[in-house]
Amino acid sequence: MSGGAPDAATLATYDLATAQDVFALRRSGQSAAEALGMDRQDQVRIATALSELGRDRLGCEGLTVTFALPAGPERVLAVVFAWAGGTKAGPDLEPAARLLHRVRHESGAARERIVAEHPLPADWTDGPDARRGIVEALRRHTSPTLAEDLRAQTRDLITALEETRAQREELRRLNEELEETNRGVLALYTELSQELEETNSGVVALHAELEEKSARLRETSEAKTRFWRNISHELRTPVNAVVALTRLLLTPDSSPLTDEQRRQLSLIDASGQSLLALVGDLLDVAKAEAGQLEINAAPTDLRALLAQLGAVMRNTGTSDVTLLMPQSSALPMAVTDEALLTRILRNLLSNALKFTEKGEVRLEVRVDPPRMAFTVTDTGVGIPEAELSRVFEEFYQVRGPHQRAHRGTGLGLPYARTLTELLGGTLRLSSRPGAGTRVEVELPFTPAPPTSAPAPAPENTP
Repeated sequence: MSGGAPDAATLATYDLATAQDVFALRRSGQSAAEALGMDRQDQVRIATALSELGRDRLGCEGLTVTFALPAGPERVLAVVFAWAGGTKAGPDLEPAARLLHRVRHESGAARERIVAEHPLPADWTDGPDARRGIVEALRRHTSPTLAEDLRAQTRDLITALEETRAQREELRRLNEELEETNRGVLALYTELSQELEETNSGVVALHAELEEKSARLRETSEAKTRFWRNISHELRTPVNAVVALTRLLLTPDSSPLTDEQRRQLSLIDASGQSLLALVGDLLDVAKAEAGQLEINAAPTDLRALLAQLGAVMRNTGTSDVTLLMPQSSALPMAVTDEALLTRILRNLLSNALKFTEKGEVRLEVRVDPPRMAFTVTDTGVGIPEAELSRVFEEFYQVRGPHQRAHRGTGLGLPYARTLTELLGGTLRLSSRPGAGTRVEVELPFTPAPPTSAPAPAPENTP
């Protein structure tokens, strides 16, 4: 979030390019409102509205935000979002309009703008010192670190909890007063009407606070994603070292080991592999949630992809389970991300093989332009209907004796659905206990352009 040079009315201008910039904008808006002497409720309204507008326009070309105190008969704090263009739809002004005094969208020849305005406190006095104080408040949060983000969110959460507790006590007091009024005489009817009007005002204020808490929950979820991404990076290095050293000790060229030592090292190696897979899953999920998984679409040979996947997965199930892969040689070349498609299918096949004790696991492919579908069916234990709505929750696993025997991370299905949506597709699941599970992944199909054959060499003439 880099600043620009202000003019006489402008306090500061910043670029908005990342989600971190939006978070800094929220903090800067709240600090500026505090420096202007606005009450706590107005500070929360301004911070929430700017966060919603910034998040809505994030990704637009050349997006900037400007804080200003424009001259005129009406004293307001003006915040202007401006951008050159982009592919995003028109702005959604409704959430911000419910919180601020005035919000409008202006379209020009070169740039589009959103102007958000809120009145200044009546007792605020303009002047160089006052403006310097606001500029300093705006600069305070231009480059927050992850630790600062988390500490600020914790402080806001504690403040929100304290305010909620105070409001609850206030509502309790109002209810007691209403009960006393109801027990009073008819002469107190006017007083009762006034109390009811005050209560309605309190409910409206409480509704605004609930909207603020919803926004904070979204920010907390983003902080959780950053935490998993960072901690997974830190864990991967020592786990790789443990696995590498264990395999080095197990090589034939290493010092002789007793059978017991070799058995224990094999256990260490297996545990290290499991831990490494868990760390990898966590890191991939964090990247997917943060939108950092890049899609590298390229011509992909579906037949070769499925053949290689079948060779890898065929030895992962029990001997009583048959893995059936498509044998058609007529599958076309498609433009897609081969790595992400392989991860999706590997997760679904691994899940099906894990929870199928006998019978078969089958993968079928159907190409019907402009869509292609991959369907995985099994004859496994199935999923109770009451659990179907939860199987896509991260880290959730269906309870049962078969599930306890095959512990995992609970990330397979959520991760597969996230990757499917990144590729522009949908994932649907249906299941019945004892009758198996069916998962269908439907993706866009773009045929690969034909490869040009090399021109034949000219014949030599005598």
